[in-house]
Amino acid sequence: MSDAGELRRLEEILDASGVSERIEMLLPIGVRPRQLTVRTLLIGMLATLSDGRPAHLSRVHRALFCLGEADKRRLGVIAQWKTGPHELTYRQLERTFGLVVKALSAQHPDGKPCQTLSEIVDCLLEASVKVLGCPQSSSLAIDWSNYESFARPPHKDGRCADPEAAWGHRNTNHPGQSETFFGYYLQAATIVSEDGSGDVPELVRRITLSSCKHDPPAQIVPMLQRIAADGIDLGDLLADSGYSYRAPESFAAPARALGAELVMDLHPNDRGMKGTHQGAILCNGNLYCPATPKTLFELCPPAPAATKQELQIHDQKTEELSRYKLGALTTIDQDGYHRAICPAAAGKIRCPHKPESMALSHAHPTILSPPENAPVCCAQKTITVPPNVAAKTTQKHDYPSQAHRHSYARRSAAERSFSHLHDPASNDIKRGWSRLIGLTPNTLFLASAFIITNIRVADAFTARQAENQQRAAHGLPPKRRRRRRRTLHNPTSHANAPPAITT
Repeated sequence: MSDAGELRRLEEILDASGVSERIEMLLPIGVRPRQLTVRTLLIGMLATLSDGRPAHLSRVHRALFCLGEADKRRLGVIAQWKTGPHELTYRQLERTFGLVVKALSAQHPDGKPCQTLSEIVDCLLEASVKVLGCPQSSSLAIDWSNYESFARPPHKDGRCADPEAAWGHRNTNHPGQSETFFGYYLQAATIVSEDGSGDVPELVRRITLSSCKHDPPAQIVPMLQRIAADGIDLGDLLADSGYSYRAPESFAAPARALGAELVMDLHPNDRGMKGTHQGAILCNGNLYCPATPKTLFELCPPAPAATKQELQIHDQKTEELSRYKLGALTTIDQDGYHRAICPAAAGKIRCPHKPESMALSHAHPTILSPPENAPVCCAQKTITVPPNVAAKTTQKHDYPSQAHRHSYARRSAAERSFSHLHDPASNDIKRGWSRLIGLTPNTLFLASAFIITNIRVADAFTARQAENQQRAAHGLPPKRRRRRRRTLHNPTSHANAPPAITT
């Protein structure tokens, strides 16, 4: 740790979390007092990762001895014994770390973090968010990544140095392909800006690490429950199709019960028409008039390389589809029920089954061939929608509308959070970054790594805001982010591209 101010900030985060005293209460009392306290151990772990060192205990020992002389005496790295000054040994550090891991581990390890470990990690990350300046946002972007165990996979007889790890799947650089790995799934919840508001520092608020034998979406629900239990409001919750594709009782239903507004990408198998309810067609999480043109149900998200004209045509079609949607007339009650109103009764379309709607202007879509035997949704103005209808795919914005596309774009913050940890220039959490075995020690080091990431993100955001203020004072616009020069749909469109072959 070369900067004294950085050390003070790490100490401020630890003291704000209060985990040092809590862990000390869990450790056994020996014959003589330990020279290394839990607080100093955690400071050493944070200082190690702050300097880009790997998560090795020997590096923690070295980082503590890189502190100034006064700090080493203050933190107990150099203690006064009867025989004179005594420097902390690696054996003492290893012993204290082992006691901490044992105190925070589950009595019967099953690949999931115990309640005590989860609460300790939550306090550490929440303290970093508050010390660095909690963003005024309740929206979170969630995602998971692979974390490979340092242990070798099990032998044929089932023996393994890391019994909590398991085989999992991860994406490769080749689209549509995946590979297996032996380790854990690491999940993180990153703070993002509110819908339509300005930028905020994308700080990681919570993480959880679990074995690959457990489904990640089901393991993130307890983390969301702890966030709500701490009095933190849950706003928009942005997730990819890996979460939305699960059964609703595994992720979507518990998240909504906590007050979260889901903004998700839908799996291709969940898109399009998926049955009916009282005659209304269920599509992409919404109910639509049975006379809706079938071509509108075939809309998919635009391609990443879509032009402005293609996006404009796509948005016009999604806007037309929204006219046929049954609107929510009431809020969802305690049992999950709500009332939905027919689009003709709401004045969005003209339908012969609703004679009063025929008085609308012809700028509204007209149902030319209404169903002869009017279903319930056409015979009545409103219908009751139970909680099991579209429980898996219902979300805040219509899919795949322009509002959904702009709102879902915030989810890239979760990708950036993991990119910091996979960056070879800093803390690359590839296999060998940590040579510790087990869920608990790796969770502690990963939490420390995310704290360091939060510090770097907050500092970069503050510097960027200060630069924009200086530019505004001189009448200049804010500095634009650097963008990809080479388009994805034409990877050879650059100066040194070979000449095009014509026939």
